[in-house]
Amino acid sequence: MEPEREALNFKFSIINFQLSKMFQRRESKIGEKPRDEFESKLLDLARISHTRAGGKKMRFRAVMVTGDKKGRVGLGIAKGADVQLAIEKSTRLSKKYLINIPIIEGTIPHEVSAKSGAAKILLKPQTKGRGLVAGGTVRVVCVLAGIKNISSKILGSTGNKINNARATIEALKKLKLKNN
Repeated sequence: MEPEREALNFKFSIINFQLSKMFQRRESKIGEKPRDEFESKLLDLARISHTRAGGKKMRFRAVMVTGDKKGRVGLGIAKGADVQLAIEKSTRLSKKYLINIPIIEGTIPHEVSAKSGAAKILLKPQTKGRGLVAGGTVRVVCVLAGIKNISSKILGSTGNKINNARATIEALKKLKLKNN
């Protein structure tokens, strides 16, 4: 009987040790919240409902743009059962799909255009001091990318924020630096 008791005590001591280590790690993380280098902006939040044979299913769609204002920007679109889940998923996706943008003296190197769905976007470089001449979705993407001087025009006939954001990201992907 005595050896079994010692074996149980040994097992309990190992479990207690593991639990104490686990709680020590958790306590150290509670007080400190690391500062994220990226800034995120919620572009669109929509309530989506699917009608099936069993009834209506409600979900939420979030569109997030994330950037570090130093030439990196990403777009994330995700759906979730509630608003918080959708926002977290879209933020994670926007950080996953970051793109690098060549920025020269606060503007883009050359004129570029792109199309996504019915959205057509034209981006033109501007001289220093002109500012950000862009509206809506394009402005949000350019601010988070760190572009200070740019002129843009939405040529498509759509006001769809998702397609406008996708077209802007596609246009920024096309930017190339001139090799000497």
